Amino acid sequence: MNAPLPQTASRWIETFLEAQAAELDASENTRLAYGRDLVDWAHWIDRNGQSFETASRSDVENYLIDCDTAGLAQSTRARRLSSIKQFYRFAYEEGWRDENPAIQIKGPGRQKSLPKTLSLDEVDRLLGAAQTSAKSQDDRLRNTCMMELLYATGMRVTELVTLPVSAARGDPRMILVRGKGDKERMVPLAPAARDALAVWIKRRDIMEDAAKAKGGAPSKFLFPSRGKAGHLTRHRFYMLIKELAVAGGVDPFKVTPHTLRHAFATHLLAGGADLRAIQTMLGHADISTTEIYTHVLDERLKELVLEKHPLADNE
Repeated sequence: MNAPLPQTASRWIETFLEAQAAELDASENTRLAYGRDLVDWAHWIDRNGQSFETASRSDVENYLIDCDTAGLAQSTRARRLSSIKQFYRFAYEEGWRDENPAIQIKGPGRQKSLPKTLSLDEVDRLLGAAQTSAKSQDDRLRNTCMMELLYATGMRVTELVTLPVSAARGDPRMILVRGKGDKERMVPLAPAARDALAVWIKRRDIMEDAAKAKGGAPSKFLFPSRGKAGHLTRHRFYMLIKELAVAGGVDPFKVTPHTLRHAFATHLLAGGADLRAIQTMLGHADISTTEIYTHVLDERLKELVLEKHPLADNE
């Protein structure tokens, strides 16, 4: 077990994370990732007789070698180096260090892998499971609404579970989504999603009125929960979508909230949607992030030709 961090290291990390939140509007998940990476780096240099103030370029390089030896994924090593680089850039700007020891180190890069997606049939089975698999009618209505919204909008799971009920009232044709960096975007709703939303809001309001009659506080969220967050958590929804996969006969290892986002984008593109429109709906800052779905579609078309073309070699 690691010993407690030196006081200076804890203070540097805390100040850096506060600056990320205040100045760059970094999300809580981003700050947690930075924090984990920097705590691991701090423990490593402490074990090797160094500190944040004295660590050199060779220390950073040796740390990355140790991470590789420990079997950490290329993407994890790249992220850790990125965290260290940003941390020391901040330390340099604050005058804590005279130089950034990581500035010239090239990372291992990231392996570009195509995002996993789902077929139309698999999505249909997931949606069908949402309508039928839960024990209570309330849960079935909620699950159906969540799954229809996720597939209809391509929202990130955090955006979905924290969606305020005010954004969904009045049978909206468009829904306002607050994404990364507190940026807002409008996403159109398909009829099936609007229908599921209308049914769920009606039932949700009845449940809220009953809770208030018993002294409960009203919730601002579309998918309220009695937990500390006040809404269904990301973790619970992750488990829920796995349960729906099993109930619908879809491989649960293929299904995560993010694969529904990928399916949304891939199916839109296959249907002829404009790449810029998909970028806007997904909330991507850079079109290059959205372009990965063109490669997904290319791969699926290749598979189709190889499997179905009469001249394909099936031996």
